[in-house]
Amino acid sequence: MPFTLEICAASVASCIAAEQGGANRIELCDNLLEGGTTPSYATIALAREKVKIDLYPIIRPRGGDFLYSDLEFEVMKKDIELCKQLGCNGVVIGILTADGRVDKERCKILTSLAWPMGVTFHRAFDMTDNPFEALEDIIAIGCERILTSGARNTALEGASLLKDLVERANDRIAIMAGSGVRAANIAQLIKTTGVTEYHTSAKAYEESKMVYRNPNVSMGGIPGVPEYGISATQKKEVELIREIGEKTLLS
Repeated sequence: MPFTLEICAASVASCIAAEQGGANRIELCDNLLEGGTTPSYATIALAREKVKIDLYPIIRPRGGDFLYSDLEFEVMKKDIELCKQLGCNGVVIGILTADGRVDKERCKILTSLAWPMGVTFHRAFDMTDNPFEALEDIIAIGCERILTSGARNTALEGASLLKDLVERANDRIAIMAGSGVRAANIAQLIKTTGVTEYHTSAKAYEESKMVYRNPNVSMGGIPGVPEYGISATQKKEVELIREIGEKTLLS
């Protein structure tokens, strides 16, 4: 199986770095600190102009859980229509019911609306009460892949379930591992899970060019996130992950 690398990009600049680094596909998001929300129309439009590789915007109207109101569902449908108009290759969705199951009815509406674009089911999968039941539901809905960390905080922690999901899927749907995927662990993940599709932001915080910095005000205040740091995908990290991943599959 070929090695496939998807980059979770939160800006047009990150999309460009992802393509230059050899990524196969981009999941375009906003607000990565909330797990990713739908980017603006302008961001999607300009990203589509600037990169040629597959572009899949996430369709998620807000952070938090994956139980959406009727109004939020209407927003999701409108965003899918816009992605189609802008020439995106696919979208990324995920809706759950209150009892932790895949909302098959609503998700089927979204996949039908997205056609002929592709559809990835995102890490809402990791919040379901039964991953194997969810797997079958998502296959029935018509998604082409599932992004998952194996129902743990990181793919490395969820490696055992990832392996089981690959076996259960039996080529009926792609299993894409994400969360905590880095050049340092990609070889181990491939060897222990059998997964060949991977998802990562490959990002680092670049120092702001601001000269004046008010020491009395914090606009972020999130532990581990620099106040004057700009998160961006790094071309060299994309290249390294791709190189190690391909070598591991060939070995």
